[in-house]
Order: sequence, then C-alpha cells, then structure tokens
Amino acid sequence: MDCLVIGTRRYSSWSLRGWLAVRCAGLNVPDEVIALRGGGQTSEIHEISPNGMVPYLVHQGARIWESLAICEYCAEVAPVLWPADRVARAVARSVASEMHAGFRALRIAMPMNLGRTNRPLLETGDDVLADIARIDRIWCETRERFGATGPYLFGADFCAADIMFAPVVSRFTSYGVTLSAVGEAYRLAVLDHPLMREWAHLAALEPVSWQLERYESLA
Repeated sequence: MDCLVIGTRRYSSWSLRGWLAVRCAGLNVPDEVIALRGGGQTSEIHEISPNGMVPYLVHQGARIWESLAICEYCAEVAPVLWPADRVARAVARSVASEMHAGFRALRIAMPMNLGRTNRPLLETGDDVLADIARIDRIWCETRERFGATGPYLFGADFCAADIMFAPVVSRFTSYGVTLSAVGEAYRLAVLDHPLMREWAHLAALEPVSWQLERYESLA
C-alpha cells in the first residue's frame, strides 16, 4: 500500500523534508507516523524501511528511503521542485546536497524541537558558528542571484533546495539564532509557508507521551 512513513513531527528533520516534497508534488499517499525513541532504538522503523530510517516513501511500486532521493522522485512528478533554468538548477542541487551531507556540528548542537522557541544554547562552539555563517551565506548569495521573483531561494517557487533547508529554519527559530537581514527574511518566509504551518500544527497535536527528555531538557 502506498504511504509515507515518517517519525515524530516535533523532532524528525528528515521526515519534514520527505513530507514537504511529497506534499509539494501532490502525491496522494497517507502519512504513517511512528513515535521515535532516539538513538536508533525505534525497532518498528527497522522492520519497514530498508535503511532503518525515516522518511520512507512507497508510491505506485517505487520505494524510496532517502530524503534527497524522495525530492528527486517527487520532482519527476512535479518538475517545479527544481528551477527550470539550467544554471539555477545546478546551484539548487549543489546547495541541497551540501545541506544533505554537511553541517554536522549544527545538527548535534541544535536538535530539531518544534516545542521550543528562541531559547538559545548556553554554549555555541566555533564549528557551530561556522555552520550558521555558511548557511546564512548560502541563503544570501542564492537569494541575490536567483530570488528576485519571490521570497524563496530561487524566487516564487518553494523548491527542493528550500525543502532541504526547512528544518534548519526551524532550528534557527528554536534556538534564537541571529541572522543577516536577508537570512532573517528568508527564515520568516519559509516559516510562513502553508505546509510548514500545517506541519507545526500537526506536531502540536502529537501525544505528550511521544516527547523525549533528552531533547526537552536542553537549555
């Protein structure tokens, strides 16, 4: 049966990416949400997903288990998920891949938690600050080159590159990260996207029993 398997919306950054791609492409698949226990201990996911992680998409015979691969698959259905211009598309794929593979320090220091807002970390190392600066620079440079027609990285269309950075927007909101004027405007635009608001609403409806102390107790 077709479905999109995702983890706890409050915490699962990768699930958010897959869900946004599927929804932007208009795929008619239901969500199957599994409460995460953290540390790779969610055995239910290992029983379903080939790599034991979420998101995992099953659609019309296709099985896709990586967020960026899900974006690429969805773009075959909805080509607007990548910019039409060849040069812009090359940049979009580059920054999406950089986000997919990098920024480890930021990921560790700032776990996604939609339940916290503007609560800065007590300590932020140089490696985390470097990650923040690089992301802000990507946003500013991309917006300057390609964003004249709208509020997103490549203009009016919310594309796969925006999808890959969407959880970082959430993290920056949670931890009160100070950005450049361009970066801040972009953060607010992404937060205000209807699908981002829908995800946040659904996350707020999740049972309190799904919350994990390791994330809720962070300063």
